[in-house]
Amino acid sequence: MDLTVPEYAYMFGFLQADGHLSRGVGQKGRLTVEISARDIDLLQKFQKLTPYYSSITERTRSTNFTETHTAAVWSLCSLEARIRINDLGLPYGRKSKTIAPPNVDFSRRDYLRGLIDADGSVGFTSKGFPFISLTTASGAIASYLTEHGRGVTGAERNPKRNARDDVYNVLYMMELAQCLAADLYYPGCLSLERKRAAADSLSTWARPSGMRAAYTARRWNATEDRILLTLNSPMAAAEVLGRTAQSCNLRLWRLHNGKVPMPSDQ
Repeated sequence: MDLTVPEYAYMFGFLQADGHLSRGVGQKGRLTVEISARDIDLLQKFQKLTPYYSSITERTRSTNFTETHTAAVWSLCSLEARIRINDLGLPYGRKSKTIAPPNVDFSRRDYLRGLIDADGSVGFTSKGFPFISLTTASGAIASYLTEHGRGVTGAERNPKRNARDDVYNVLYMMELAQCLAADLYYPGCLSLERKRAAADSLSTWARPSGMRAAYTARRWNATEDRILLTLNSPMAAAEVLGRTAQSCNLRLWRLHNGKVPMPSDQ
């Protein structure tokens, strides 16, 4: 399980959020992942990635939300596999507050996509605004997402545990959500199909006419656009143009993704 390989980084992120390691007598134990049966294809991909025997079963039971819920369960008992996964940072038993990014080299955005597929949300609010979010009890995970989000979107986030559930809710909306979703859910990546489709749909949103952008009230001009494209660095452009790095990063993303026209050569 080389976490520099995108598929394994994603898989490990998903396991940290939705997997469970349990101990048995002696060296016995089990890794299990239970998700909705509609997403069983993802477990089948995990099974193919794993060079040890594992099984996938389905079960139907009642829950607090529905009388009948069908789940798919992936089970892996190999001691060697469990030792490797545990060493990488998936603890036995309760883990929600103790998980943290791996202490080895790993593919950042694939790992984060695994976490968001398991414990996050991607889509549109009731008012039709794009968003991407992650709910986690781990301070280390919340901090890591905000660090990555700052590098991609330029936006600062300082999440706090909420009083009701004692968890962090890291949220990105509007153009920030579009930018982060495009980074995490790139073409051909391993992911939950329904969340990848939701992430793709965010790109269709455009800020309504007359809706002021929260990040800046200062309009861009063609000269600034040319400088930004030449420097190709939000931090460098921010110093030259007297703007924030967040504003420059969003403008660069909009230019590269056709959200605004490229400046003429004049």
